[in-house]
This record gives sequence, structure tokens and C-alpha cells, in this order.
Amino acid sequence: MQADSYFSYDVIVVGGGHSGSEAAAAAANMGARTLLITMKLDAIGQMSCNPAIGGIGKGHIAREIDALGGLMGRITDRAGIQFRMLNKRKGPAVWGPRAQCDRAEYATCVREELEAIENLYMRADMVTELLAEDGRITGVRTNLGVEFKAPCVVLTTGTFSNGVIHVGEKNFGGGRMGESASRGITGCLHDMGFESGRLKTGTPPRVDGRTIDYSVMEEQPGDDDPTPFSYMTDHLPGDGQLSCWLTYTAPDVHDALREGFDRSPMFTGRIQAKGPRYCPSIEDKIDRFAEKDQHQIFIEPEGRRTHEVYVNGFSTSLPEEVQFEALRKVRGMENAHMLRPGYAIEYDFFPPYQIRYSLETKYVEGLFFAGQINGTTGYEEAAAQGLMAGINAVQKLRGAEPVVLKRSEAYIGVLIDDLVSKGTDEPYRMFTSRAEHRILLRQDNADLRLTERGYELGLASRERYERMQSKREAIQHTREALENTTVQPAQVNDYLEQVGTSPIDQGERLVRLALRPEVDTEALIRHAGLWDDVVAPAPGIENAARLVEIDLKYEGYIERQQEFIEQMEAKEAWPIPEDFDYSEVEALSKEAREKLSKVEPQNLGQASRISGVRSADVSVLMVLLKKRGIKPREDGAREAAEAAVAA
Repeated sequence: MQADSYFSYDVIVVGGGHSGSEAAAAAANMGARTLLITMKLDAIGQMSCNPAIGGIGKGHIAREIDALGGLMGRITDRAGIQFRMLNKRKGPAVWGPRAQCDRAEYATCVREELEAIENLYMRADMVTELLAEDGRITGVRTNLGVEFKAPCVVLTTGTFSNGVIHVGEKNFGGGRMGESASRGITGCLHDMGFESGRLKTGTPPRVDGRTIDYSVMEEQPGDDDPTPFSYMTDHLPGDGQLSCWLTYTAPDVHDALREGFDRSPMFTGRIQAKGPRYCPSIEDKIDRFAEKDQHQIFIEPEGRRTHEVYVNGFSTSLPEEVQFEALRKVRGMENAHMLRPGYAIEYDFFPPYQIRYSLETKYVEGLFFAGQINGTTGYEEAAAQGLMAGINAVQKLRGAEPVVLKRSEAYIGVLIDDLVSKGTDEPYRMFTSRAEHRILLRQDNADLRLTERGYELGLASRERYERMQSKREAIQHTREALENTTVQPAQVNDYLEQVGTSPIDQGERLVRLALRPEVDTEALIRHAGLWDDVVAPAPGIENAARLVEIDLKYEGYIERQQEFIEQMEAKEAWPIPEDFDYSEVEALSKEAREKLSKVEPQNLGQASRISGVRSADVSVLMVLLKKRGIKPREDGAREAAEAAVAA
């Protein structure tokens, strides 16, 4: 690298957490000369809170990141120590893969992946100032006074921006325990016209596993036939997984915790920021749900080469002695040695009405926000934003249109649309219930939805693209075989009777039997002795028979969702000019004028999803757009758009 090029890059990424790692990898893999600046290089990719990836909704995002060519799925498969598919008792739309990871190994794997990328450079330093001219980002200045230039900068500050850690009555600056907070960026952004707020998150104590009595807890082993996160992984061993353990609090635990409420920063007012609604601290749970005499506590191993365990469900910022006394009253934890107390952390975020769907900010061209700076919580939500910000930074360099995933295409699209259109005043977490089209956005078909897009961008490899094509062909072959293969009563009747459905008295096509709710298509085909004739092999561990069965049994729901998608896409085809002055439109409700002026929606579809904007307001907008001669983008889409608005 030449001396002058040392200070000049295409893309600069600030922060090396899950968001920053994905952003840097995406930008560099797409050909941009990229600099990743983070305070500690050995903390890149660190799992600050629980050592796990995935879950309900979150697992869908992790597989989408992988399908596009991101890091998270491959690294989870490398560092995973336990794999489980959650929600298997419910429909396939809400199945969620989850992996317990080796915390140290995960960070090591992220570092290795990043160091192997040719166009990616790293620097250990703190960015304290953003540089801009005439409304465009030009680079950053670090704590050491060094200026690095780039036309695109991605900010992924996590919990470090003006972070304050709370343990009981003690508080001190920090981004996470043992690491200092970052200073300067918030003030710089204020000077540029941005509005900021404060959010709060927390973490539980860590405990020496050798001091825990697992014999009185419920074991939670991994799946015998585990599902990988990456579509590039061919096999995960079922044996050798580490178990998690389940125990419960009890009334005496709650009493011990209440003893410290008068010194709790949450209850004394020292913490003003809102925390995550769906992952509250243990003191918040026993205060809000006083009628409950127990809460679940999950004991999760931190890795293969350590005895440290994560006490999931016991997040707290109470004084350390209160934490210790209460923890030792939990069943199986009577002799627990606490390695580190739990704590809460407050940090700066920037309400996401200030960003576009591309994650580029509205006020400074070339500046992108990704991760907790936008008000989200969780590794997966952060990584997804980082990936999209990295992609769109390169798209901007290329002079190409930004990549914006629709709500009907990906959970990533739901996530970003929720942030931009609805905003958040508390840490945002993904759930399957947030997606209207979840039967289409399953965790098992993320590659079919997104890999072609990743390949076209130069992010997903050709091998990944060809594997996706092979899977698609296997599904098509298997479905056609089911439709064209006839079985006789002697082949299947004993199986049909066994599962409680009517036998057949003459030949019947397999597809008609597969549609019966009691029938497991894979078991039916195997029982009939037709597996090799019907089911085409798919790459990795994918089972074409299962994927076809889902499509068959949910076909009616899928068709209805497709109709809804067409209505929404008709609205989204109708653009709204950036200079549209909502304040002058008296026919709009006052709340709608305020919300529309703040969010500045790009189209009628986005406008319709803004909280406080009514259907009547959308109709008013449509009439005004027509008067200004603004039409839907696609030819022939006018009638569809008008019908969609009316609906």
C-alpha cells in the first residue's frame, strides 16, 4: 500500500462489532477499498451479551444474512457448540434456528474471516470526529488526530457512544465491561443537525460452572440432527454438543432482590433511558409481574475451553452483593461463584426517521448508520443492518440504485421498514409476528429468496449461487414427481391408518395424500418405497420433500399473501417527491402532517405504514400526487395503485 493511499479509502467503517464486521466484509468483498476502525482489534466480533445466535425471528435474519453472502451463518456453524430448532411444535413459518456459540471462538473466526479479505484494512483507534463538506461526508478524524478520507462512512457505534455502565449505586463510562466508551461522535452529529436519544440494555452475572449443581436442573440438549445456519454447510455433528440447563427463581429469590430496590439505578431514577421490552431485567420482571412466584433461568455455557457460564434471564443492575445473595438462592446455584456481576449500560442512539431505506442518513450524503445506533438490540438485527449499509455504500460509489429489500422479500426488509417508517423509542427486537408474510419468509427458503440478489451484487459466490439453483431444481423435480406418481392401497394403507387418516381403495396420486394434514410427506414416500424415485437430492442437508410439503399444505395461505403483496407493491410504485410539503395540506390530519413531515416517506406504501397515518390520509396524498402529474413508476400500474389505496 502506498503512503498516500494509507489515509484514503472508498469506505470507512467505524466499529468492529457484528454490524461493523458485516459492513466492512460486504464493502470489501464487493470490491471497495475498506478501512475498519475499532478501539480494540482483539474485540472484533465479540459477543457482548449472551453467547448465542438466532432464535424466533432472529434465526430468520441470520439465515438471510448468510443467503446474501454475509459472515454470520458460516461463523456460527464454525463456533457453535449447540444447535436447536425452536418452535417445532408450531407451523414452519415460525420455526427458528438457534445456536449456542463458543464466545472466544466466534470472535476468533470473525477476525480470521476479515483478515482474509484482500481489500479490507484495519486500524485500532477511536473515531472522535466526522468530516464533511457541503453536506457530504469526506472522512473521519481519530483520537490520535489522524484524518482518514473516504466518500462513504458507515457508523456502527453499538453501545459505546457515550456509554455509561451501572452496577447498583456505582456508575462509570464504558461501552461494555472492561472497555472505554467512545466520545465525540454524538456532539459532531448534533452539529450536523441530527437528533439523538438514550437507550439502555443490560447483561446478567457470569458464574463458574464448576460451582453449579446441574443435577437439580433440567437438561436442554441440542438436536440430534442439527440444522446449520449457513446454506454452505454440508454437515453438523449431532454428538459433541454441550447442553444448556433450565432452572427457576423462587419467592425467596424475589425477596432477596427486592432488598436492593432502594439502590437500583432503574428505580431510583439514575437510569432514565428505556430498556428492551422483551428482555427485561430480573428486578423489572419481579416488579411488573409481582403475581408470578418464579421465572425461568437458563444456564448457558460460554465455550468448550472455559467453565464460565451465562445466566440467561437474570439480567440486572442491582448492587453486586444483592445479585450475589439472590443468585445463591436459585435452585442449583446455592454455591455459585460469581465471576462478574451483571450491569446495565446507557448509550446514545439516533432515532431512525433520520435515515433512508438504504441506511444512508438524510442530512449528510455518504454517511450510513447501522446497528444499535438506529435503536435496535441484538446481534442479528445489527449484523443485518451492517450488511445492507456495506452493500449500499458500494452501490453509492458505483452510482447504482440502493438495494432495498421489501417486507415481502425478507425479515431484513421488515426490520429496516419498521425502523424508517415507524421509528422506535425503545430497543427494537425482531419477532416473526412483525412480518405479515411470514409463511413466505421461512428460515428454510432464505437462499431461494435472496442468494440470486447477493450473487448479482458480487457478494454471494458462484458456488453458493449454484447450490441454490440445485436446491430449486430439486424442489421442482420432487413436486412434479409427487403430482405424477400413483400409489396403490397395499403400498400406503397401513401407514395411513397408523397416522389416523382414511385408507384408499384404489390408486391415488402421492400429491393428494401429501395434502392430508395427518400425513408426513417424507414418511409417506419412504413407506411406499419410492424415495429414490420421487425425491431429488438437494445440496447440504436440505430435504426437498419437506420443503415441497410446506408449499403444498400452505398453498392457500401463500396465494392470499401474494394478493396482499401485489396490493402493497402497487402503493409502493407511486413515488412521493422529496420536496413534498405536508404542512400545507389541510385535508391531512394534524398527526399525519407531523409524522409525514418527520419521516419523509418515499412512496405511498411507506406512507401507509407510518403510525398515525390513516387510510383517508393516504387517499388524500394519492389525489394530490395525481394533480401534480405524478404517476406510478410502472406503465399500467395506475389502476392497481388506485385500487390498492382504496382497499
